Amino acid sequence: MSKQSVSIALPAHNEEGNIERVVRDALGVLSRVADQYEVIVVDDGSSDATADIVGRLAGQHPEVRLVQHPTNRGYGAAVWTGLSNCRMDLAFFTDADDQFELGELERFMSYAPTYEAVIGYRAKREDRPHRYLLARGWGLLVSCCLGVRVRDLNCAFKLFRSERLREIDLSATGALINGELLARLMRRGVSLIELPVGHRPRKCGEQSGDKPSVILRALRELARLCFRMY
Repeated sequence: MSKQSVSIALPAHNEEGNIERVVRDALGVLSRVADQYEVIVVDDGSSDATADIVGRLAGQHPEVRLVQHPTNRGYGAAVWTGLSNCRMDLAFFTDADDQFELGELERFMSYAPTYEAVIGYRAKREDRPHRYLLARGWGLLVSCCLGVRVRDLNCAFKLFRSERLREIDLSATGALINGELLARLMRRGVSLIELPVGHRPRKCGEQSGDKPSVILRALRELARLCFRMY
């Protein structure tokens, strides 16, 4: 497989226990599979040492870039800030919580010459049952409202051709980000393939995707997006 240029975007909020390991893993993988690469960490208003750790790593590795939101703007805003800052031919994003094996990016990249979007689905989801049920319900709702029919909507393991991302603009700042991203790309006829990816339990930090405030924000954003798109 010929090497390509790749950006990895990592949205992060209070991930001081995970971020160094994830960034170093990303650098190791990219050094094997890409001729040019960068790792962009978007610190979404963290109150812990996340930004300090990334700043130190950026001083050691010129391929690492820290982008900061002064306040916590939300997961979706952090994802889109990261993808919007990608400068390489391929743009990939995953979470900074170390629940995915970044080595699987190499397999995804082998499909990039044929498909403009390569998106993962968790072969075995390592989450608590209520989170799985919430995710299933959310996926069905987004499918009905936006026509996005994929196996695992919110799987944070997605690879895109950067040129296609530059054709769109996103408004979601919360959990709707994956739904809006795929809906807008699909409307532009982007070719897409879904691949299984491994998933492991979170070891450090706290998940926030099932908080009532997060769910309510996602529902409000979905209603606004439906109004604008239809």
